[in-house]
Amino acid sequence: MHGFGGQRPWKGVSTVLAPLLDHPDDGGPDLTPIQCAALLPRLREIAEQPQEGSVSPLLQRHIDDARRLTAVVQLCVEKDVGLLFG
Repeated sequence: MHGFGGQRPWKGVSTVLAPLLDHPDDGGPDLTPIQCAALLPRLREIAEQPQEGSVSPLLQRHIDDARRLTAVVQLCVEKDVGLLFG
């Protein structure tokens, strides 16, 4: 993917997470509450995936980060505010 060392453009990706994955880390436009609402079900699905056996500390950190992001996106939807990047 562009931005991750690859050649594939983000426009060719079909996922509800594309607005999040193709967003600059430091700035750029906010994600709208409507975009946040579209992201939320898939984010929840990822964050709530059951993990079998022991989980490495790095994987656990990623799971925790996904859960925090899900909570923030949920709050953006509830408060009808955009998700700010900065």
